[in-house]
Amino acid sequence: MNSLANTIAVQSHHTNTGFRNPSPGFKETRITDFFKWKLLDSMKNGKPQKPKKYHFELIANDGKYLRRNKTDFTVTWIGHSTLFIQIDGMNILTDPIWSERCSPVPFAGPKRFVKPGLALEGLPDIDVVIISHDHYDHLDRTTLKKLGNKPLYLVPLGVGKRLQKWGLDNYKELDWWESVQHNDIEFTCTPAQHFSGRTPGDRNKTLWCSWVVKGAMNNFYFAGDSGYFPGFKEIGQRYGPFDMAAIPIGSYMPRWFMRPVHLDPGEAVQALQDEKGKICIPIHWGTFDLADEPLDMPPKELLHNVDELNLPRDDFWILRHGETRVVAANH
Repeated sequence: MNSLANTIAVQSHHTNTGFRNPSPGFKETRITDFFKWKLLDSMKNGKPQKPKKYHFELIANDGKYLRRNKTDFTVTWIGHSTLFIQIDGMNILTDPIWSERCSPVPFAGPKRFVKPGLALEGLPDIDVVIISHDHYDHLDRTTLKKLGNKPLYLVPLGVGKRLQKWGLDNYKELDWWESVQHNDIEFTCTPAQHFSGRTPGDRNKTLWCSWVVKGAMNNFYFAGDSGYFPGFKEIGQRYGPFDMAAIPIGSYMPRWFMRPVHLDPGEAVQALQDEKGKICIPIHWGTFDLADEPLDMPPKELLHNVDELNLPRDDFWILRHGETRVVAANH
């Protein structure tokens, strides 16, 4: 085990009451910081001006090709952090949310600016659902209840109890660095730097994570939600390189508040390089308005950083809602 792994192992992410981010230098934000952002920052100048409307293209996708496909390694962006991925003949959803709002109530809270890229009913049967953490924009009760008990839900520690309350018991909970084999594909729960909680009283009671998915022919990395931290390099060293990596690029302003738990587009590029991803799929943008930056700013900033580093734009797939691309064809 190298020095970085020793550092992470010694500084455990478990606590007596839940979990924490063990990376050196991490500073957790408090509820007072949230109110400072929402109340005091709104009085200051310098925030990006948000348009009243956005135009995000919604691709016509009836799912016909996806229902027939048994061999191609594909990725489809539904919106936000929800991807439909087909790998080695298996159908996988990441952090699925088809609801109109990411909120504890259906009549208030952040509302979708774009409809889901593909109807849930248009997808083939789902084999596995991977969940990164329990925030409302990543763990959606309504969507999961529609999916039902047929898929296997892979979740970080503590999230299973919530699924049980929703009538879902086909799940497996994993800790960081734990793996499970399902239909010849290996799923590994890997670290992320974030937090959890759905109410003021349950903060960090459940674990947050990213995921490594490795088949016989292809693999991918799903970062979930995360700030920039040394764990990206550790994941790359252990499991990389990756054919494809889904990296969050949105909800990053203001930086003084968001930096510990959300990547900005420049950090997303660095994270991709750290974990040795080949194709980057930017996620966590363009669907729900959760921060100060305009919804269409993250991909522009991403490509600006890509150009500054003289990286090939073709390796950064900025998908349109509903768009399917073939990562690799195996015929």
